[in-house]
Amino acid sequence: MPPLLDLQHIHVAGRDQPRLHDVTLGITAGERVALLGPSGAGKSTLLAVANGLLTPEAGTVLWSGEPPARSPRLRRRQRARIGTLWQDLRLIEELTVQQNLNAARLARWGWPRALLNLLLPLESEANAAALEQVGLGAELLACSVAALSGGQRQRVAIARLLRQEPQLLLADEPLASLDPRLATELLELLLRQAEAPRALLLSLHRPDLLRGFDRVVGLRRGRLLFDRPMAFLATSELEALLAELYRGEAVGLMP
Repeated sequence: MPPLLDLQHIHVAGRDQPRLHDVTLGITAGERVALLGPSGAGKSTLLAVANGLLTPEAGTVLWSGEPPARSPRLRRRQRARIGTLWQDLRLIEELTVQQNLNAARLARWGWPRALLNLLLPLESEANAAALEQVGLGAELLACSVAALSGGQRQRVAIARLLRQEPQLLLADEPLASLDPRLATELLELLLRQAEAPRALLLSLHRPDLLRGFDRVVGLRRGRLLFDRPMAFLATSELEALLAELYRGEAVGLMP
């Protein structure tokens, strides 16, 4: 089976220096990959290339062995297999939880059914099941997102990912600004979703949360500094890699 994501020699230009330079990265089904790097390293740019929002100036992007389709309709179908959890969550405040969860189905539904979603409570059972997986009750379906707590919003965003039924899960620092207990709970939840045939690429700014990942990738100034399996990394070796990655940065390393 080809990798779910295969990036080869990716280059994205920047103002003073490349946002990404000669980055090669592959992720196969069942892998949980942590993407580390200081602010401005290019982590968000890499995720934008991985989900098709950003086209690189050079390099090759393959999803399950296929290049991005030229047809907009086929391209939407390809990208429907990729779910992204952004740091700002990108939930629609004015809509209900139910409508936000159904937004994950738009690429498969088409516009007529998408408009109907604004008028009727569609697929309530499937939405309730997704909420249950993230530890929330079906009573929230009718609530507006604006009425939810921060932790509830994080869980709803993950439930929306589940409704999308993607093969590749991408997450852009979803644990930033969360208290340690909630960050640990949500990380465990995301790691559980990444069993084969799915895979997870999660951007982190906290090296202390690396347990549970299969690989750790370090990005600095747009370049891939290392890509190593966690199982074969001694603590001292990992600490040395992290010290180089965050050189000059005030970031806690391994506890």
